[in-house]
Amino acid sequence: MKQNFLFTLLLLQCFLGFAQAPNKMSYQAVIRNSNNTVVSNHAVGMRISILQGTATGTAVYTETQTPTTNANGLIAIEIGTGTVVSGTFANIDWANGPYFVKTETDPNGGTAYTLTSSNQLLSVPYALYAKTAGNGISIPNGGQSGQSLTLCDGQLIWGSCTGKINSLFYTDSIQLETLNISNDGADVTLNYTGGNGGVYQNQSVNSTGVLGLIATFNPGNFNNGNGSLIVNIKGTPKTTGIASFSINLGGKSCILRKVIKNGYSKNYVHCNNIKTEVVEVTNPITGRIWMDRNLGALRAATGIYDTSAFGDLYQWGRGPDGHQCRNSGTQQTIKSLTDQPGHNLFIISPYYNNNQYNTNDWREPQNNNLWQGVNGINNPCPIGFLVPTLSEFIEENNTWSQSNQTGAYNSNLKLIFAGRRDGLAATPSGFIYLGLASYWTSSVYVDKLYFSPVTTSNYFYFDTNQSSKSVEARHFGMSVRCIKD
Repeated sequence: MKQNFLFTLLLLQCFLGFAQAPNKMSYQAVIRNSNNTVVSNHAVGMRISILQGTATGTAVYTETQTPTTNANGLIAIEIGTGTVVSGTFANIDWANGPYFVKTETDPNGGTAYTLTSSNQLLSVPYALYAKTAGNGISIPNGGQSGQSLTLCDGQLIWGSCTGKINSLFYTDSIQLETLNISNDGADVTLNYTGGNGGVYQNQSVNSTGVLGLIATFNPGNFNNGNGSLIVNIKGTPKTTGIASFSINLGGKSCILRKVIKNGYSKNYVHCNNIKTEVVEVTNPITGRIWMDRNLGALRAATGIYDTSAFGDLYQWGRGPDGHQCRNSGTQQTIKSLTDQPGHNLFIISPYYNNNQYNTNDWREPQNNNLWQGVNGINNPCPIGFLVPTLSEFIEENNTWSQSNQTGAYNSNLKLIFAGRRDGLAATPSGFIYLGLASYWTSSVYVDKLYFSPVTTSNYFYFDTNQSSKSVEARHFGMSVRCIKD
């Protein structure tokens, strides 16, 4: 009865035991049937070839053998002692590798070879190299137990080659909008030429120029010749510009550069799927750089009531999760216990009382650390920008021609009446009041006039007669205008 067999490679090793160099190598394998049971005491037919260059390269030597498995299904042969088909084992130039051992097996003992396996000789046999010592290749002393000899850059050494290359370069010109997109970061490719097949170690390189990023790659082996490796970049860039990474690898170096543009994180919810374009405008007096439009606006304002320039209305400290969209749904009474509520609903407080500002927050307990700085929790602004402080808004206001709506619109910022959204249960739809100008700041205000301290946040406003600061409960929705860090 004909049986089906599986061929399992167990071990390929070099024969090192003779004082005189033997023209053979030990080879062992296990034969198993389709049930993964070893085939005991059974003859198999084998054809063994030494291939040069690649796993499909030229056969410099081929022989056949008919070993018999032992009780454990193991066959043990010595390559170089079989029936020669082609080539001469003794004439193989082991210094001119790499070499691969290809085995073809007929588990029924004949020559109908159905199982094929190819394995690279990563270490050249000591004794076979020793034969060529008279041709200028010397055998080094000092090898440790378990080490093998390797030809490395024309020299025979114990152990593995230290990786070397002829050149290292980076040609990817893709501009990264943001790298704060996932836990895995972004992958880029480094290319090299003239690899020697040796080992290189892992590296972690911090960015210069644009700070806050780190480039890493795992250890590995160079190709023999040209190749590439993957570098992973992750982190949160501190600003826009060019992030540079100095990579030293295989005796060569290069500068990996990435252009970090103004952009938004992957999880940023853009209302109507429209990203707010980042256009910078500079106050010529203060030198401060702002965005020229509100977050969520389609354009910089062309009039004090330009609806395309209104933009979104944020609850203080919340991230861009979709609640800021003017048509977002509402959720009453249920406040968020975390900094990210996990939904896009505008959270409405159950009631409003001047002495109970603390209760009129979408977050419970309150968190005064939200929106603090360019890397602040829930910062809704694009890379390099942040929600301005109250003092920064006042500094801007002090440069206007008039401290009212006229001065606000005539300034470089083109601030307008974009309205605000109610956070009271009395208006469960979150009614939006137009004809108002209310801009959140990142500043926190603690009022100690009441029996217990009341915590709110500062906002900046203007109307037809004046511009000034004020405080409000954090469940109200207001405009956000970002300033550059």
